[in-house]
Amino acid sequence: MRFLSIIFVLAFTQHAFAATLVVLGDSLSAGYQMQAEQSWPSLLDTELEKYGHDVTVINASISGDTTGNGMARLPRLLEQHHPDFVLIELGANDGLRGFPPTTIRNNLGEMITQIEQAGAYPLLMQIFVPPNYGKRYSDQFAKVYQDISSQLDIPLLPFFLEHIILKQEWMMDDGLHPKPDAQPWIAEFMAKEIVPHL
Repeated sequence: MRFLSIIFVLAFTQHAFAATLVVLGDSLSAGYQMQAEQSWPSLLDTELEKYGHDVTVINASISGDTTGNGMARLPRLLEQHHPDFVLIELGANDGLRGFPPTTIRNNLGEMITQIEQAGAYPLLMQIFVPPNYGKRYSDQFAKVYQDISSQLDIPLLPFFLEHIILKQEWMMDDGLHPKPDAQPWIAEFMAKEIVPHL
């Protein structure tokens, strides 16, 4: 009986510290032109385990998604998965299409509100657009994420693409998407950034 009690306590303790993280992103997280299991979110749970965290990672990323697409899909994801954390990696496609920064700001703000109302903890990734869109737009775009993080008091995680975009061996020919070879490094990098907020 005592043995069974110990097993029960251990099982309950493991369950109590388990968490669910939804990654809501675009092609940078969806595993563009690769098997889904090769994408960095699919490798993230293993990296988080190294830090002693039992996290179920759900990759809800879809290539081509904008902040508007993510906002439309979010309510169902929250209802379906009841996550403890939601990482928003969206905005690159908005920027590539030249969407107004105010639109991006409003969509991100609405998503964060929905996440918090669902009892989950939002994490926001900084996104940058290529400089060929003009310095004024690029600066305004980047500032959207910094302002939201500051105003809503939520973590702003660094943009992993910044660290690998100049590594030709890790980037696809389009110059925008990381290859499968880069995914383990991204997972390790993101784990280090996420752990302090778990």
